[in-house]
Amino acid sequence: MTGDRLRIIVVDDHTVMRAGLVALLASEPAIEIVGEAGDGREAIALAARLRPDVALLDLRMPVLDGVAATTEIVAGPAGTRVLVLTTYDTDAEIERAIEAGAIGYLLKDTTRDELVAAIHSAARGETVLAPRVAERLVARMRRPAQVTLTAREVDVLRAVADGLSNAEIGRRLVIAEATVKTHLLRVFAKLDVSDRTHAVVVAMDRGLLRPPR
Repeated sequence: MTGDRLRIIVVDDHTVMRAGLVALLASEPAIEIVGEAGDGREAIALAARLRPDVALLDLRMPVLDGVAATTEIVAGPAGTRVLVLTTYDTDAEIERAIEAGAIGYLLKDTTRDELVAAIHSAARGETVLAPRVAERLVARMRRPAQVTLTAREVDVLRAVADGLSNAEIGRRLVIAEATVKTHLLRVFAKLDVSDRTHAVVVAMDRGLLRPPR
């Protein structure tokens, strides 16, 4: 940082978009644009040479994409923060960028004031997420984890739903009663339950087991 000015680089493979961002931020007295790059490989070299406070980075670029570039820049000794600015808001894109070490994720419909505030927040090490991005992450976290039961576990659970005891399940499936218990314990662990009745209810609720006819 030069005095109170934040040093940033702007990385985007679209020349017009990059020029627009530079023009948008050039009048900001607290921000100094020290470099521009058109692909991920250039961004890494630029960050290593100029040691900016923040790299404003697009995701999809030629030569090396933004996720790979983010990983390299964040791992560098300069302590540069990466703030993603992109048009893509899919779960996969968001997760890849954050896992790579991006401090923030903004969309290109962000206003000038929001962008400037985000750059300052990123430089302070504060996480910055566009509202739509934050909503997607929260929704994903609230989603039940995907569970898969084996065919034999489904057979055992279906027999439980039919009201059979462990011994009766063993006879129906021609397996030892101890094996029935082992399958049930695995089902309990996968469904995060502690009893047979709850296991059947949760499995039906998640579509893993059809209700008895």
